[in-house]
Amino acid sequence: MAEELNITATTKEEKYLQLIPQIKSLLHGETNEIANMANICSALKYGMNFLWVGFYLVKNNELVLGPFQGPVACTRIAKGKGVCGKSWEKNEVLIVEDVNNFPGHISCSSLSLSEIVIPVYNSTGTITGVLDVDSDELASFDSIDEKYLKMILSELFLN
Repeated sequence: MAEELNITATTKEEKYLQLIPQIKSLLHGETNEIANMANICSALKYGMNFLWVGFYLVKNNELVLGPFQGPVACTRIAKGKGVCGKSWEKNEVLIVEDVNNFPGHISCSSLSLSEIVIPVYNSTGTITGVLDVDSDELASFDSIDEKYLKMILSELFLN
């Protein structure tokens, strides 16, 4: 297991390509999902320099804050509310270029300007939560982030 991340790339895609093997190494052999989510959050936060990275987990028909890295966060989100709740309700990835233009956006941090939310599935294909990634820059996320974040999430249940 690596003691620190080593990211030397300059483009977004190159950073993901350097980060993914390091995340796989962090997760290798570890079966505790919470521990793995925590390491994914830290690796993404510091490897990609995101403002906030975290998981919200489905508990009793709402999303409850799970492992995260970044400023303090909202603890509970109702289905269909905000970007996370809407992603869960629609069961689809949401990329928001400007959170201030998203109807019903829940502002946990005024520093957050753009966001990507990706549903998380367990090994049987049931949605168990969402991965939420925030940036302090407008329009930070695109199909490259979606592609590689999905790849990283696929590692969660391979151990």
